[in-house]
Amino acid sequence: MATGGSEIEHGFPHLDTVRSAVTALFRRLSYDTVSTFDTSVLPVDAAFDDAEDIHLGAQRVGRAMVRRLHLPDARVVVSFREMEHAANVELTAGPEYFIELNERFRTHRKDIGAALAHEVTHVALHRLGLDFPGTRDNEILTDTAATYLGVGWLLLDAYREHGPFSQKLGYLTPEEFGYVLAKRAEFFGEDPAPWFTSPQAYDAYTAGAAQARQEARRPPLAAAGRLARLRYARDRRLARSAGRPGPEAPDGYAFEGAPLRVSFPCPSCCQRIRVPVRGRLRARCGLCKTLLDCDT
Repeated sequence: MATGGSEIEHGFPHLDTVRSAVTALFRRLSYDTVSTFDTSVLPVDAAFDDAEDIHLGAQRVGRAMVRRLHLPDARVVVSFREMEHAANVELTAGPEYFIELNERFRTHRKDIGAALAHEVTHVALHRLGLDFPGTRDNEILTDTAATYLGVGWLLLDAYREHGPFSQKLGYLTPEEFGYVLAKRAEFFGEDPAPWFTSPQAYDAYTAGAAQARQEARRPPLAAAGRLARLRYARDRRLARSAGRPGPEAPDGYAFEGAPLRVSFPCPSCCQRIRVPVRGRLRARCGLCKTLLDCDT
């Protein structure tokens, strides 16, 4: 979907929903299943030759998305028509996949892979029975799942701003796409940076990665910076003297219970973890299995 430059939202306005989506994905699929999505769709899988038949090429790229998202292998039927949105998919029982793309993609073949990545992810989530209430949150879930499971980097690469021409596909901001992509890169050890063809997409990825790194350096994680550690120590003293649960700190941690415990979001899957307040310790997230070095 093409939008004017002034209409492209930036920053992290949907971050709470994005984090909930990452957690929901791990809860629905499990660590073992998420771990099988360790290889992203490659640029060659979504590439279009100018001489390639538009329908056969779209079906080929659609099949690549189906395989990457571990859906049953079946024919992908892609058609083009004038429509308000970028694409639409039939959420039927199958076995075929019927996807409609905006007519504009006939002359913007480069972005067909991005549109198909979003729509095929809709199918995958539908078959998993995973959704969020409300259209907005459900679309954010779809973009987040597409990106974390290895096909959504194409959605970020479709973001471009060149003078009067601006384009962004999906419901996440460019920086939020970068944030989810950085979470995936850290979890799987996969660097998507060489795949970007859009300079603006790369910049958004680096901004999102900076946000993700910041979350990995919040107390009680041992990697937290000095000022954050001082704030944490102050809040810990207040919690001990008050003898009751305190409010959640801006860094996301909260003290509770007796003996004193601290809860905080896992920097990988965003699920809250609770550990005793007893100094240096290592905790493993029960959801994503990430081992965390903490100083409580």
